[in-house]
Amino acid sequence: MGAERLSAPDHEVVVIGAGPGGIAAGVELKRAGVRDFVILERADEVGGSWHENHYPGLEVDIPSLAYQYSFARNPDWSRLFASGAEVKRYHREVARRFGLYPHLRFGTEVTAEEWDEDRHRWSLRLADGSALFARFVISAVGAFISPKVDPGIPGLSDYRGRIQRPADWDDGYDLAGQQVAIIGTGASSVQITPAIAGEVGSLAVFQRTPVWCLPKPNPRIPPAVRLALRVPGVQAGVHGAALVAVDAALRTMSSTPLPVVRPALRAIDATAIRGYRGLLRLMVRDPEIRERLAPDYGPIAKRPTLNTGYLLAFNRDNVDLVTTPIERFTAHGLRTTDGVEREFDMIVLATGYHVFSDPETYTPGLVVGRDGLDLGKYFTENGLQAYESVALPGLPNRWTLVGPYSWTGSGWHAFVEMTAAHAVRAISEARRRGATCVAVRQDAHDAYHRRVYRHGAAMRYYLAELNAHVPTYYRNSQGDSTYIRPTGFFSARRAHHRFPFSDYDFDRLPA
Repeated sequence: MGAERLSAPDHEVVVIGAGPGGIAAGVELKRAGVRDFVILERADEVGGSWHENHYPGLEVDIPSLAYQYSFARNPDWSRLFASGAEVKRYHREVARRFGLYPHLRFGTEVTAEEWDEDRHRWSLRLADGSALFARFVISAVGAFISPKVDPGIPGLSDYRGRIQRPADWDDGYDLAGQQVAIIGTGASSVQITPAIAGEVGSLAVFQRTPVWCLPKPNPRIPPAVRLALRVPGVQAGVHGAALVAVDAALRTMSSTPLPVVRPALRAIDATAIRGYRGLLRLMVRDPEIRERLAPDYGPIAKRPTLNTGYLLAFNRDNVDLVTTPIERFTAHGLRTTDGVEREFDMIVLATGYHVFSDPETYTPGLVVGRDGLDLGKYFTENGLQAYESVALPGLPNRWTLVGPYSWTGSGWHAFVEMTAAHAVRAISEARRRGATCVAVRQDAHDAYHRRVYRHGAAMRYYLAELNAHVPTYYRNSQGDSTYIRPTGFFSARRAHHRFPFSDYDFDRLPA
């Protein structure tokens, strides 16, 4: 990465990303007494996807009480499911309350990371061509790394109308009376569709795969309830009860023998699919549209969604559901494989993100560690894996907050708190010992990976066999379910807070 400087690192710790994970890491570092750290953020504000996304209808899809830090519980959420703007404000307020803004460096994108074995430090190449040197790196880039710019449909450059993306929405564009198309039926499409259906002239939703979408009552939280939420322990108790239920489901699934799990999952899916068809009969008038909206896969094979207005939108005269595959973009709209060309003033590309659980997300050359270990090549050749989801032996002094097998069924904040605690605990021990290099031991890494892979057998059956016909980011291109940590939330939390230091090697540079 060019000529190396002989001086000490610029910072003891560099955190990459100022979304929920980066904020959690910053708070943990301050609590541990680490003062020499910087948080690099490519955008101009904290919040990650909650700063970048501000499309119509944006809300959290789990209750607000479960979508916050344990160290910064908010008793004043306005609704059961908070709006995107409210969540964005929450992250800014937390960063300000815990004094993180002096440590933030906005408009700074890391384009490559390279380990320097001779100096026990990371060299970070930035988008402006400069370099930054750090003793320790915490990667907090999140689960949804970047939006998919290319929707995989030919002719995008030919289209002369307006393109909108959920992560880059032009709020100033006047939708009134416009002919609009939405490509995709994932979480953002489910929110955008009902939010704009009453404003546009016409709306065509292009569906590749039907989505599970359940009604989402979203009442305002009364003042009396907000007052109760201020009582110490109330929010933690409510959230904890929900975590116990999710944890029990994951542990049951991961520990039950496959001969028992297989028929049970088949029966659960079949029952759920029949039940959802009943819901469609209640909410959608047209029998043909109901049939096209009905999933033929299980409710957790893809990310399920919640939105009362999505299914109801297809009762509107100006909303159409298109299930014929798109052949290409044209100058004025879209042509489907049946030869029909539809003209649109605006097309919304709700086609998803590059996700942390896909090996293709990790570009070769982006992260290069000890003895030339290239993270992108390593994951492609060996599958996604990391000790407790955060560390690899060939990447010393580096932890990833959202890594392989990391999601525990909780809200994002709950598990980035514990992965941040893992990273800072290891850094703190290195500081106590005067060590300049911390690397997880190969045997500890391998033992953990064997264990988590074994517990993931039921999830792999569910995603790669029972529901193999449905595209989902819960199953990656290698047929593995590295999105989910099958052992559950509480097991993960104990492991991140109590991992034995003997699982790491601590070394120091010669004087």
